[in-house]
Amino acid sequence: MNVKAHFICFIALCCPLAASALDENTAIKATPLLKTTTSWDGKPIIYPKGQGEVTALIVEIAPEGETGWHEHPIPSIGYIMESEMLATGKTKILHPGDVLPESVGVLHNGRNIGEEPVKILVFYMGEVGAKLSVAHPEFTPQPTPDSEK
Repeated sequence: MNVKAHFICFIALCCPLAASALDENTAIKATPLLKTTTSWDGKPIIYPKGQGEVTALIVEIAPEGETGWHEHPIPSIGYIMESEMLATGKTKILHPGDVLPESVGVLHNGRNIGEEPVKILVFYMGEVGAKLSVAHPEFTPQPTPDSEK
């Protein structure tokens, strides 16, 4: 599925009136990917106040590459297009086709565990001029009992 088709699905999920219009048109098929009020770790999705701005990006992470520890100050949704990755913070393995409503204000790191680049289609929904991500290179997670072996 190309980026344009992903965007149409995203709009259909976010706009009930658009979804209704799509349902009435036999020439268009809309496949629901996600409908949620919480991020992947169960926190409620809360939109900022002010003039809204949507940013769409395709993020690529090289094999064995990492995003680095970071947090998102605004809501975002990611769609795993290719390869596999491990989301650390509250560990979750993501596969192609997975949809990920990101947490706001929660430190996490993404690592490519596949042999090909990870490609993620990401939609950020915030205020005009808002940062999409805030890096925290100073963060060093505490070792877990599993990582000490």
